[in-house]
Amino acid sequence: MHCINCEALLKRKGLWRHMQRCHLAKKVGSLAPGKTRVQSLCAFMQPVPDDVNKNLWKLVNDMHQDEITDTIRSENCILRLGEKLYSKLGHDVTKHEYIRQKMRETGRLMHKAKCIGKLKTTNDFFVPGNFAHVVEAVKKVAEFDEEKGLYKTPSLALKLGHNLKKMANIVECEAMMSQDESALHNVRTFKQLYEARWTECVSTHALRNLKEAKWNAPTLLPFTEDVKRMHKYIDEQRSECQTKLLEAPNKKSWSDLANLTLGEIILFNRRREGEVAKMPLKAFTVRDTSSIHPDVEIGLTDLEKKLCRHFKRIEIQGKRQRKVPIILTPNMLSSMEALVENRIQCGVPNENHFLFARPEARTHLRGSDAIRQLARMCGAKHPEALSSTKLRKHVATMSKVLNLRDNEMDDLADFLGHDIRVHRQFYRLPEGTLQLAKISKVLVALERGQMSEFRGRNLDEISIDPNEEMAGDSNLSENEEREMTPDQLLLTAGSRRKRKCTTEVGSDSDSQETTVCPVSKTAPKKRPDNKKPVGEDKSAGESQITKG
Repeated sequence: MHCINCEALLKRKGLWRHMQRCHLAKKVGSLAPGKTRVQSLCAFMQPVPDDVNKNLWKLVNDMHQDEITDTIRSENCILRLGEKLYSKLGHDVTKHEYIRQKMRETGRLMHKAKCIGKLKTTNDFFVPGNFAHVVEAVKKVAEFDEEKGLYKTPSLALKLGHNLKKMANIVECEAMMSQDESALHNVRTFKQLYEARWTECVSTHALRNLKEAKWNAPTLLPFTEDVKRMHKYIDEQRSECQTKLLEAPNKKSWSDLANLTLGEIILFNRRREGEVAKMPLKAFTVRDTSSIHPDVEIGLTDLEKKLCRHFKRIEIQGKRQRKVPIILTPNMLSSMEALVENRIQCGVPNENHFLFARPEARTHLRGSDAIRQLARMCGAKHPEALSSTKLRKHVATMSKVLNLRDNEMDDLADFLGHDIRVHRQFYRLPEGTLQLAKISKVLVALERGQMSEFRGRNLDEISIDPNEEMAGDSNLSENEEREMTPDQLLLTAGSRRKRKCTTEVGSDSDSQETTVCPVSKTAPKKRPDNKKPVGEDKSAGESQITKG
Protein backbone atom coordinates (compact mmCIF):
# COMPACT_ATOMS: atom_id res chain seq x y z
CA MET A 1 0.00 0.00 0.00
CA HIS A 2 1.05 3.61 -0.54
CA CYS A 3 1.92 5.88 2.37
CA ILE A 4 -0.60 8.68 2.70
CA ASN A 5 2.20 11.23 3.21
CA CYS A 6 5.20 10.36 1.02
CA GLU A 7 3.32 7.90 -1.27
CA ALA A 8 6.00 5.26 -0.74
CA LEU A 9 4.90 1.74 -1.72
CA LEU A 10 5.20 -0.47 1.37
CA LYS A 11 4.03 -3.81 2.67
CA ARG A 12 0.73 -3.62 4.47
CA LYS A 13 2.00 -5.17 7.72
CA GLY A 14 4.86 -2.69 8.03
CA LEU A 15 2.93 0.40 6.99
CA TRP A 16 2.08 1.47 10.53
CA ARG A 17 5.75 1.44 11.51
CA HIS A 18 6.66 3.65 8.55
CA MET A 19 3.85 6.09 9.38
CA GLN A 20 5.33 6.68 12.83
CA ARG A 21 8.67 7.90 11.45
CA CYS A 22 7.62 9.34 8.07
CA HIS A 23 9.15 12.81 7.66
CA LEU A 24 5.90 14.11 6.11
CA ALA A 25 3.63 12.80 8.86
CA LYS A 26 3.06 16.29 10.28
CA LYS A 27 0.57 17.01 7.51
CA VAL A 28 -1.81 14.42 8.92
CA GLY A 29 -1.43 15.22 12.58
CA SER A 30 -2.03 12.73 15.37
CA LEU A 31 -3.04 9.24 14.29
CA ALA A 32 -5.19 6.87 16.29
CA PRO A 33 -3.25 3.77 17.37
CA GLY A 34 -3.66 0.49 15.54
CA LYS A 35 -2.33 -1.16 12.40
CA THR A 36 -5.74 -1.49 10.74
CA ARG A 37 -6.59 2.17 11.29
CA VAL A 38 -3.46 3.19 9.40
CA GLN A 39 -4.23 0.80 6.55
CA SER A 40 -7.81 2.07 6.28
CA LEU A 41 -6.59 5.66 6.22
CA CYS A 42 -4.20 4.90 3.38
CA ALA A 43 -6.90 2.95 1.53
CA PHE A 44 -9.20 5.98 1.67
CA MET A 45 -6.59 8.03 -0.17
CA GLN A 46 -6.52 5.64 -3.11
CA PRO A 47 -8.53 6.74 -6.16
CA VAL A 48 -12.05 5.36 -6.52
CA PRO A 49 -12.48 3.11 -9.59
CA ASP A 50 -14.54 4.70 -12.34
CA ASP A 51 -17.29 2.07 -12.38
CA VAL A 52 -17.69 1.80 -8.58
CA ASN A 53 -19.96 3.85 -6.34
CA LYS A 54 -17.83 6.02 -4.07
CA ASN A 55 -20.07 5.34 -1.06
CA LEU A 56 -19.70 1.61 -1.61
CA TRP A 57 -15.94 2.04 -1.98
CA LYS A 58 -15.94 3.74 1.40
CA LEU A 59 -17.68 0.70 2.92
CA VAL A 60 -15.02 -1.55 1.42
CA ASN A 61 -12.24 0.59 2.87
CA ASP A 62 -13.91 0.44 6.29
CA MET A 63 -13.41 -3.32 6.34
CA HIS A 64 -10.59 -5.10 8.11
CA GLN A 65 -7.65 -4.82 5.75
CA ASP A 66 -6.66 -8.39 4.89
CA GLU A 67 -6.59 -10.82 1.96
CA ILE A 68 -10.39 -10.99 1.86
CA THR A 69 -10.67 -7.23 1.41
CA ASP A 70 -8.04 -7.31 -1.35
CA THR A 71 -10.05 -10.03 -3.09
CA ILE A 72 -13.21 -7.91 -2.88
CA ARG A 73 -11.45 -4.91 -4.40
CA SER A 74 -10.17 -6.98 -7.31
CA GLU A 75 -13.42 -8.81 -8.15
CA ASN A 76 -15.85 -6.76 -10.19
CA CYS A 77 -18.73 -9.20 -9.64
CA ILE A 78 -18.48 -8.92 -5.83
CA LEU A 79 -18.49 -5.13 -6.12
CA ARG A 80 -21.60 -5.37 -8.30
CA LEU A 81 -23.26 -7.45 -5.59
CA GLY A 82 -22.37 -4.77 -3.06
CA GLU A 83 -23.78 -2.04 -5.31
CA LYS A 84 -27.03 -3.93 -5.68
CA LEU A 85 -27.39 -4.22 -1.91
CA TYR A 86 -26.32 -0.61 -1.35
CA SER A 87 -28.88 0.75 -3.81
CA LYS A 88 -31.56 -1.12 -1.88
CA LEU A 89 -30.40 -0.70 1.73
CA GLY A 90 -27.76 2.03 1.66
CA HIS A 91 -30.13 4.74 2.94
CA ASP A 92 -30.21 2.93 6.31
CA VAL A 93 -26.91 3.32 8.16
CA THR A 94 -27.67 0.27 10.28
CA LYS A 95 -27.66 -1.92 7.14
CA HIS A 96 -24.12 -0.99 6.11
CA GLU A 97 -22.66 -3.73 8.27
CA TYR A 98 -24.99 -6.24 6.61
CA ILE A 99 -23.73 -5.15 3.18
CA ARG A 100 -20.13 -5.58 4.30
CA GLN A 101 -20.91 -9.05 5.66
CA LYS A 102 -22.42 -10.22 2.37
CA MET A 103 -19.40 -8.97 0.44
CA ARG A 104 -16.96 -10.59 2.84
CA GLU A 105 -18.82 -13.91 2.70
CA THR A 106 -18.46 -13.95 -1.07
CA GLY A 107 -14.86 -12.75 -0.79
CA ARG A 108 -14.05 -15.69 1.48
CA LEU A 109 -15.52 -18.05 -1.09
CA MET A 110 -13.46 -16.51 -3.88
CA HIS A 111 -10.29 -16.60 -1.77
CA LYS A 112 -10.81 -20.30 -0.94
CA ALA A 113 -11.58 -21.10 -4.60
CA LYS A 114 -8.29 -19.52 -5.65
CA CYS A 115 -6.46 -21.64 -3.09
CA ILE A 116 -8.03 -24.79 -4.55
CA GLY A 117 -6.71 -23.68 -7.94
CA LYS A 118 -9.67 -24.43 -10.20
CA LEU A 119 -11.43 -21.07 -10.13
CA LYS A 120 -9.52 -17.85 -10.80
CA THR A 121 -12.28 -15.21 -10.94
CA THR A 122 -15.93 -14.98 -9.96
CA ASN A 123 -16.92 -15.25 -13.63
CA ASP A 124 -15.50 -18.78 -13.59
CA PHE A 125 -18.17 -19.69 -11.03
CA PHE A 126 -20.86 -19.48 -13.70
CA VAL A 127 -19.24 -21.79 -16.24
CA PRO A 128 -21.36 -24.98 -16.17
CA GLY A 129 -18.31 -27.24 -16.19
CA ASN A 130 -17.07 -25.65 -12.95
CA PHE A 131 -20.24 -26.35 -10.95
CA ALA A 132 -18.59 -29.22 -9.04
CA HIS A 133 -15.66 -26.97 -8.15
CA VAL A 134 -18.06 -24.30 -6.84
CA VAL A 135 -19.74 -26.87 -4.60
CA GLU A 136 -16.34 -28.02 -3.36
CA ALA A 137 -15.30 -24.44 -2.56
CA VAL A 138 -18.52 -23.81 -0.60
CA LYS A 139 -17.98 -26.97 1.43
CA LYS A 140 -14.39 -25.94 2.15
CA VAL A 141 -15.43 -22.50 3.40
CA ALA A 142 -18.21 -23.94 5.60
CA GLU A 143 -15.84 -26.75 6.76
CA PHE A 144 -17.91 -29.76 5.70
CA ASP A 145 -16.99 -33.17 7.14
CA GLU A 146 -17.61 -35.77 4.42
CA GLU A 147 -17.50 -38.75 6.81
CA LYS A 148 -20.00 -37.39 9.33
CA GLY A 149 -22.02 -35.30 6.88
CA LEU A 150 -21.74 -32.25 9.16
CA TYR A 151 -20.99 -28.59 8.52
CA LYS A 152 -19.09 -26.65 11.14
CA THR A 153 -20.97 -23.53 9.98
CA PRO A 154 -24.12 -24.72 8.20
CA SER A 155 -25.67 -21.25 8.01
CA LEU A 156 -22.66 -20.01 6.02
CA ALA A 157 -23.24 -22.69 3.37
CA LEU A 158 -26.85 -21.53 2.97
CA LYS A 159 -25.84 -17.87 2.77
CA LEU A 160 -23.22 -18.57 0.12
CA GLY A 161 -25.87 -20.31 -1.97
CA HIS A 162 -28.10 -17.23 -1.80
CA ASN A 163 -25.17 -14.96 -2.69
CA LEU A 164 -24.26 -17.08 -5.71
CA LYS A 165 -27.82 -16.88 -6.97
CA LYS A 166 -27.83 -13.08 -6.66
CA MET A 167 -24.49 -12.84 -8.44
CA ALA A 168 -25.78 -15.12 -11.22
CA ASN A 169 -28.69 -12.74 -11.77
CA ILE A 170 -26.27 -9.80 -11.96
CA VAL A 171 -24.05 -11.59 -14.50
CA GLU A 172 -27.11 -12.56 -16.54
CA CYS A 173 -28.34 -8.95 -16.69
CA GLU A 174 -24.91 -7.66 -17.72
CA ALA A 175 -24.64 -10.37 -20.41
CA MET A 176 -28.03 -9.40 -21.83
CA MET A 177 -27.12 -5.71 -21.89
CA SER A 178 -23.77 -6.40 -23.57
CA GLN A 179 -25.35 -9.02 -25.89
CA ASP A 180 -22.75 -11.60 -24.89
CA GLU A 181 -24.48 -14.80 -25.98
CA SER A 182 -21.75 -17.09 -24.68
CA ALA A 183 -21.81 -15.64 -21.16
CA LEU A 184 -25.62 -15.57 -21.22
CA HIS A 185 -25.78 -19.26 -22.16
CA ASN A 186 -23.28 -20.19 -19.43
CA VAL A 187 -25.02 -18.35 -16.62
CA ARG A 188 -28.45 -19.66 -17.57
CA THR A 189 -27.11 -23.20 -17.65
CA PHE A 190 -25.50 -22.60 -14.24
CA LYS A 191 -28.86 -21.45 -12.83
CA GLN A 192 -30.48 -24.62 -14.14
CA LEU A 193 -27.78 -26.71 -12.49
CA TYR A 194 -28.24 -24.71 -9.29
CA GLU A 195 -31.98 -25.40 -9.19
CA ALA A 196 -31.47 -29.10 -9.93
CA ARG A 197 -28.39 -29.99 -7.85
CA TRP A 198 -27.75 -27.39 -5.15
CA THR A 199 -30.28 -28.79 -2.69
CA GLU A 200 -28.86 -32.30 -2.70
CA CYS A 201 -25.22 -31.15 -2.77
CA VAL A 202 -25.29 -28.40 -0.13
CA SER A 203 -28.61 -27.29 1.33
CA THR A 204 -29.95 -30.62 2.57
CA HIS A 205 -27.03 -31.31 4.91
CA ALA A 206 -26.92 -27.69 6.11
CA LEU A 207 -30.62 -27.59 6.99
CA ARG A 208 -30.40 -30.97 8.68
CA ASN A 209 -27.46 -29.80 10.81
CA LEU A 210 -29.35 -26.68 11.86
CA LYS A 211 -32.44 -28.66 12.88
CA GLU A 212 -30.50 -31.35 14.74
CA ALA A 213 -28.64 -28.69 16.71
CA LYS A 214 -31.98 -27.58 18.19
CA TRP A 215 -32.99 -31.04 19.35
CA ASN A 216 -32.94 -31.57 23.12
CA ALA A 217 -31.80 -27.97 23.59
CA PRO A 218 -33.11 -26.55 26.91
CA THR A 219 -35.81 -23.90 26.56
CA LEU A 220 -34.65 -21.05 28.76
CA LEU A 221 -37.29 -18.51 29.79
CA PRO A 222 -36.81 -15.57 32.18
CA PHE A 223 -37.78 -16.07 35.80
CA THR A 224 -40.38 -13.66 37.17
CA GLU A 225 -38.18 -12.94 40.18
CA ASP A 226 -35.28 -11.88 37.94
CA VAL A 227 -37.56 -9.60 35.90
CA LYS A 228 -38.83 -7.93 39.09
CA ARG A 229 -35.26 -7.51 40.34
CA MET A 230 -34.28 -5.90 37.04
CA HIS A 231 -37.20 -3.44 37.18
CA LYS A 232 -36.30 -2.54 40.76
CA TYR A 233 -32.66 -1.89 39.83
CA ILE A 234 -33.72 0.39 36.96
CA ASP A 235 -36.00 2.39 39.29
CA GLU A 236 -33.14 2.86 41.74
CA GLN A 237 -30.62 4.00 39.12
CA ARG A 238 -32.90 6.25 37.05
CA SER A 239 -33.06 9.26 39.37
CA GLU A 240 -29.31 9.14 39.98
CA CYS A 241 -28.50 9.08 36.25
CA GLN A 242 -30.96 11.89 35.52
CA THR A 243 -29.46 14.06 38.24
CA LYS A 244 -25.91 13.56 36.96
CA LEU A 245 -26.90 14.43 33.40
CA LEU A 246 -28.84 17.56 34.33
CA GLU A 247 -26.19 18.86 36.75
CA ALA A 248 -23.07 18.10 34.67
CA PRO A 249 -23.81 17.05 31.08
CA ASN A 250 -21.03 14.91 29.63
CA LYS A 251 -20.59 11.88 27.40
CA LYS A 252 -20.53 9.34 30.22
CA SER A 253 -23.63 10.59 32.03
CA TRP A 254 -25.51 10.80 28.72
CA SER A 255 -24.51 7.26 27.73
CA ASP A 256 -25.41 5.87 31.17
CA LEU A 257 -28.92 7.33 31.09
CA ALA A 258 -29.40 6.36 27.44
CA ASN A 259 -28.42 2.72 28.11
CA LEU A 260 -30.66 2.59 31.19
CA THR A 261 -33.67 4.03 29.35
CA LEU A 262 -33.07 1.82 26.33
CA GLY A 263 -33.03 -1.31 28.48
CA GLU A 264 -36.12 -0.18 30.41
CA ILE A 265 -38.17 0.34 27.23
CA ILE A 266 -37.13 -3.06 25.86
CA LEU A 267 -37.95 -4.75 29.16
CA PHE A 268 -41.32 -3.05 29.68
CA ASN A 269 -42.60 -3.37 26.11
CA ARG A 270 -40.98 -6.75 25.35
CA ARG A 271 -39.84 -5.17 22.12
CA ARG A 272 -37.06 -6.36 19.79
CA GLU A 273 -33.85 -4.69 20.90
CA GLY A 274 -32.93 -3.55 17.39
CA GLU A 275 -36.27 -1.81 16.87
CA VAL A 276 -35.95 0.29 20.02
CA ALA A 277 -32.23 1.00 19.55
CA LYS A 278 -32.88 2.34 16.03
CA MET A 279 -35.72 4.60 17.19
CA PRO A 280 -35.36 7.88 15.25
CA LEU A 281 -35.33 11.14 17.16
CA LYS A 282 -38.23 12.37 15.05
CA ALA A 283 -40.48 9.53 16.24
CA PHE A 284 -40.24 10.90 19.79
CA THR A 285 -40.36 14.62 19.09
CA VAL A 286 -43.46 14.46 16.83
CA ARG A 287 -45.36 11.89 18.91
CA ASP A 288 -49.12 12.15 19.25
CA THR A 289 -49.94 14.02 22.48
CA SER A 290 -53.69 14.44 21.90
CA SER A 291 -56.20 13.05 24.38
CA ILE A 292 -58.66 10.25 23.74
CA HIS A 293 -61.68 11.05 21.61
CA PRO A 294 -64.81 11.45 23.79
CA ASP A 295 -66.80 8.99 21.68
CA VAL A 296 -64.11 6.34 22.10
CA GLU A 297 -63.81 7.02 25.83
CA ILE A 298 -67.44 6.02 26.37
CA GLY A 299 -66.61 2.37 25.76
CA LEU A 300 -63.79 2.28 28.34
CA THR A 301 -63.96 1.44 32.03
CA ASP A 302 -62.71 3.87 34.67
CA LEU A 303 -59.48 1.90 35.07
CA GLU A 304 -58.87 1.89 31.31
CA LYS A 305 -59.43 5.65 31.17
CA LYS A 306 -56.82 6.17 33.90
CA LEU A 307 -54.34 3.95 32.05
CA CYS A 308 -54.83 5.94 28.83
CA ARG A 309 -54.06 9.17 30.68
CA HIS A 310 -51.09 7.64 32.53
CA PHE A 311 -49.20 6.13 29.56
CA LYS A 312 -48.07 7.65 26.28
CA ARG A 313 -47.63 5.91 22.96
CA ILE A 314 -45.30 6.32 20.00
CA GLU A 315 -44.94 4.32 16.80
CA ILE A 316 -41.73 3.04 15.22
CA GLN A 317 -40.80 0.74 12.35
CA GLY A 318 -40.68 -2.95 13.13
CA LYS A 319 -39.83 -6.11 11.27
CA ARG A 320 -40.94 -6.32 7.62
CA GLN A 321 -41.77 -2.61 7.61
CA ARG A 322 -44.54 -3.11 10.17
CA LYS A 323 -45.70 -0.25 12.34
CA VAL A 324 -45.22 -1.26 15.98
CA PRO A 325 -46.19 0.74 19.08
CA ILE A 326 -44.07 1.66 22.08
CA ILE A 327 -45.82 2.39 25.40
CA LEU A 328 -44.00 4.86 27.64
CA THR A 329 -44.39 5.47 31.36
CA PRO A 330 -43.96 8.97 32.86
CA ASN A 331 -40.50 7.99 34.12
CA MET A 332 -39.43 6.91 30.64
CA LEU A 333 -40.74 10.17 29.20
CA SER A 334 -38.76 12.27 31.67
CA SER A 335 -35.55 10.35 30.90
CA MET A 336 -36.04 10.64 27.13
CA GLU A 337 -36.76 14.37 27.38
CA ALA A 338 -33.54 14.83 29.38
CA LEU A 339 -31.60 12.98 26.67
CA VAL A 340 -33.07 15.14 23.91
CA GLU A 341 -32.34 18.40 25.73
CA ASN A 342 -28.67 17.56 26.36
CA ARG A 343 -27.69 15.95 23.06
CA ILE A 344 -25.56 18.83 21.80
CA GLN A 345 -23.78 19.42 25.14
CA CYS A 346 -22.82 15.74 25.31
CA GLY A 347 -21.20 15.61 21.87
CA VAL A 348 -23.93 13.94 19.81
CA PRO A 349 -23.56 15.26 16.24
CA ASN A 350 -26.52 16.72 14.37
CA GLU A 351 -26.03 14.12 11.61
CA ASN A 352 -26.95 11.35 14.08
CA HIS A 353 -30.72 10.94 13.77
CA PHE A 354 -31.11 8.21 16.41
CA LEU A 355 -32.63 8.96 19.79
CA PHE A 356 -30.23 6.58 21.57
CA ALA A 357 -27.17 7.85 19.71
CA ARG A 358 -23.50 7.37 20.44
CA PRO A 359 -21.60 10.56 21.26
CA GLU A 360 -19.22 11.64 18.48
CA ALA A 361 -20.57 8.98 16.11
CA ARG A 362 -23.34 8.44 13.60
CA THR A 363 -24.46 5.10 14.99
CA HIS A 364 -26.76 4.09 17.84
CA LEU A 365 -26.31 2.20 21.09
CA ARG A 366 -26.87 -1.56 21.07
CA GLY A 367 -29.98 -2.76 22.87
CA SER A 368 -28.51 -6.21 23.49
CA ASP A 369 -25.54 -4.67 25.29
CA ALA A 370 -27.86 -2.54 27.43
CA ILE A 371 -30.00 -5.53 28.46
CA ARG A 372 -26.94 -7.68 29.14
CA GLN A 373 -25.36 -5.01 31.33
CA LEU A 374 -28.56 -4.45 33.33
CA ALA A 375 -29.03 -8.20 33.83
CA ARG A 376 -25.52 -8.48 35.21
CA MET A 377 -25.69 -5.38 37.42
CA CYS A 378 -29.12 -6.09 38.96
CA GLY A 379 -27.94 -9.36 40.50
CA ALA A 380 -30.27 -11.69 38.60
CA LYS A 381 -29.86 -15.39 39.36
CA HIS A 382 -30.09 -16.29 35.66
CA PRO A 383 -28.84 -13.27 33.68
CA GLU A 384 -28.42 -15.39 30.54
CA ALA A 385 -32.23 -15.77 30.39
CA LEU A 386 -32.79 -12.00 30.26
CA SER A 387 -32.58 -11.13 26.58
CA SER A 388 -35.05 -9.37 24.31
CA THR A 389 -35.94 -12.57 22.45
CA LYS A 390 -36.49 -14.60 25.61
CA LEU A 391 -38.47 -11.76 27.20
CA ARG A 392 -40.77 -11.68 24.18
CA LYS A 393 -41.30 -15.43 24.38
CA HIS A 394 -41.91 -15.04 28.11
CA VAL A 395 -44.87 -12.66 27.71
CA ALA A 396 -46.34 -14.67 24.84
CA THR A 397 -45.98 -17.92 26.78
CA MET A 398 -47.41 -16.51 29.99
CA SER A 399 -50.38 -15.15 28.04
CA LYS A 400 -51.47 -18.77 27.61
CA VAL A 401 -52.20 -18.80 31.35
CA LEU A 402 -54.80 -16.05 30.81
CA ASN A 403 -56.76 -18.12 28.25
CA LEU A 404 -57.19 -15.09 25.97
CA ARG A 405 -59.92 -14.97 23.37
CA ASP A 406 -59.02 -14.93 19.68
CA ASN A 407 -59.44 -11.17 19.29
CA GLU A 408 -57.38 -10.54 22.43
CA MET A 409 -54.65 -12.86 21.16
CA ASP A 410 -54.68 -10.94 17.86
CA ASP A 411 -54.22 -7.66 19.74
CA LEU A 412 -51.28 -9.05 21.72
CA ALA A 413 -49.62 -10.41 18.57
CA ASP A 414 -50.16 -7.08 16.82
CA PHE A 415 -48.52 -5.22 19.71
CA LEU A 416 -45.52 -7.56 19.68
CA GLY A 417 -45.23 -7.09 15.91
CA HIS A 418 -46.03 -10.73 15.10
CA ASP A 419 -48.02 -12.35 12.38
CA ILE A 420 -50.71 -14.27 14.27
CA ARG A 421 -49.70 -17.54 12.57
CA VAL A 422 -46.09 -17.05 13.67
CA HIS A 423 -47.28 -16.09 17.14
CA ARG A 424 -49.28 -19.29 17.55
CA GLN A 425 -46.53 -21.48 16.09
CA PHE A 426 -43.48 -20.24 18.01
CA TYR A 427 -44.66 -18.09 20.94
CA ARG A 428 -46.50 -20.63 23.04
CA LEU A 429 -45.86 -23.02 25.91
CA PRO A 430 -42.51 -24.78 25.52
CA GLU A 431 -42.91 -27.88 23.37
CA GLY A 432 -41.55 -30.20 26.05
CA THR A 433 -43.90 -28.83 28.71
CA LEU A 434 -46.85 -29.00 26.33
CA GLN A 435 -46.20 -32.65 25.51
CA LEU A 436 -45.58 -33.68 29.12
CA ALA A 437 -48.53 -31.80 30.59
CA LYS A 438 -51.19 -31.98 27.88
CA ILE A 439 -50.56 -34.69 25.30
CA SER A 440 -49.60 -37.23 27.97
CA LYS A 441 -53.22 -37.13 29.21
CA VAL A 442 -54.41 -38.45 25.85
CA LEU A 443 -51.78 -41.20 25.81
CA VAL A 444 -52.67 -42.38 29.33
CA ALA A 445 -56.39 -42.37 28.48
CA LEU A 446 -55.71 -44.41 25.35
CA GLU A 447 -53.61 -46.86 27.33
CA ARG A 448 -56.44 -47.43 29.81
CA GLY A 449 -59.23 -47.45 27.21
CA GLN A 450 -60.93 -44.46 28.86
CA MET A 451 -61.16 -42.11 25.87
CA SER A 452 -64.94 -42.49 25.68
CA GLU A 453 -65.26 -41.15 29.24
CA PHE A 454 -63.79 -37.79 28.18
CA ARG A 455 -65.97 -37.28 25.12
CA GLY A 456 -66.66 -33.59 24.40
CA ARG A 457 -63.89 -32.28 26.70
CA ASN A 458 -60.75 -30.31 25.85
CA LEU A 459 -57.27 -31.10 27.13
CA ASP A 460 -57.57 -28.72 30.10
CA GLU A 461 -60.78 -30.43 31.29
CA ILE A 462 -59.32 -33.94 31.25
CA SER A 463 -58.26 -35.05 34.73
CA ILE A 464 -56.39 -38.32 34.96
CA ASP A 465 -53.99 -39.77 37.53
CA PRO A 466 -50.92 -41.40 35.92
CA ASN A 467 -50.21 -43.39 39.11
CA GLU A 468 -53.67 -44.99 39.20
CA GLU A 469 -53.64 -48.68 38.32
CA MET A 470 -55.71 -49.87 35.36
CA ALA A 471 -58.95 -51.65 36.15
CA GLY A 472 -58.95 -55.28 35.04
CA ASP A 473 -59.59 -58.89 36.04
CA SER A 474 -56.97 -59.85 38.58
CA ASN A 475 -57.84 -63.54 38.25
CA LEU A 476 -56.81 -63.83 34.58
CA SER A 477 -53.42 -63.02 33.17
CA GLU A 478 -52.85 -61.50 29.76
CA ASN A 479 -51.59 -64.81 28.35
CA GLU A 480 -54.65 -66.68 29.64
CA GLU A 481 -57.02 -64.21 28.00
CA ARG A 482 -55.11 -64.49 24.73
CA GLU A 483 -55.58 -68.29 24.72
CA MET A 484 -59.36 -68.17 25.39
CA THR A 485 -61.90 -68.74 22.62
CA PRO A 486 -64.36 -66.00 21.60
CA ASP A 487 -67.23 -67.75 23.44
CA GLN A 488 -65.15 -67.96 26.61
CA LEU A 489 -64.28 -64.27 26.32
CA LEU A 490 -67.98 -63.38 26.07
CA LEU A 491 -68.76 -65.46 29.16
CA THR A 492 -65.89 -63.84 31.05
CA ALA A 493 -67.11 -60.36 30.10
CA GLY A 494 -70.63 -61.28 31.24
CA SER A 495 -69.35 -62.50 34.61
CA ARG A 496 -67.45 -59.24 35.05
CA ARG A 497 -70.65 -57.24 34.39
CA LYS A 498 -72.52 -59.46 36.83
CA ARG A 499 -69.90 -58.89 39.56
CA LYS A 500 -70.08 -55.17 38.86
CA CYS A 501 -73.85 -55.11 39.30
CA THR A 502 -73.60 -57.20 42.48
CA THR A 503 -71.05 -54.79 43.89
CA GLU A 504 -73.31 -51.84 43.16
CA VAL A 505 -76.29 -53.55 44.86
CA GLY A 506 -74.22 -54.36 47.92
CA SER A 507 -72.97 -50.82 48.25
CA ASP A 508 -76.52 -49.41 48.12
CA SER A 509 -78.12 -51.93 50.50
CA ASP A 510 -78.11 -49.45 53.40
CA SER A 511 -80.34 -47.03 51.50
CA GLN A 512 -82.97 -49.81 50.89
CA GLU A 513 -82.84 -49.25 47.12
CA THR A 514 -82.74 -52.00 44.53
CA THR A 515 -80.23 -51.78 41.71
CA VAL A 516 -81.13 -53.61 38.53
CA CYS A 517 -78.49 -54.68 36.10
CA PRO A 518 -79.21 -53.14 32.69
CA VAL A 519 -80.30 -55.52 29.98
CA SER A 520 -78.36 -55.57 26.77
CA LYS A 521 -80.06 -53.96 23.82
CA THR A 522 -79.26 -56.96 21.67
CA ALA A 523 -81.16 -59.44 23.90
CA PRO A 524 -83.79 -61.43 21.92
CA LYS A 525 -87.44 -60.49 22.48
CA LYS A 526 -89.96 -63.11 23.69
CA ARG A 527 -92.35 -64.25 20.97
CA PRO A 528 -96.10 -63.90 21.73
CA ASP A 529 -97.91 -67.07 22.87
CA ASN A 530 -101.02 -66.57 20.74
CA LYS A 531 -99.29 -67.12 17.43
CA LYS A 532 -101.66 -67.54 14.48
CA PRO A 533 -101.35 -70.30 11.91
CA VAL A 534 -99.96 -69.55 8.53
CA GLY A 535 -103.32 -69.57 6.78
CA GLU A 536 -104.92 -66.74 8.79
CA ASP A 537 -106.39 -63.55 7.28
CA LYS A 538 -103.85 -60.95 6.17
CA SER A 539 -105.36 -58.13 8.23
CA ALA A 540 -105.38 -60.24 11.32
CA GLY A 541 -101.73 -61.05 10.74
CA GLU A 542 -100.82 -57.40 10.45
CA SER A 543 -102.73 -56.65 13.68
CA GLN A 544 -100.87 -59.39 15.47
CA ILE A 545 -97.52 -58.05 14.25
CA THR A 546 -98.44 -54.59 15.49
CA LYS A 547 -99.25 -55.96 18.94
CA GLY A 548 -95.97 -57.80 19.06
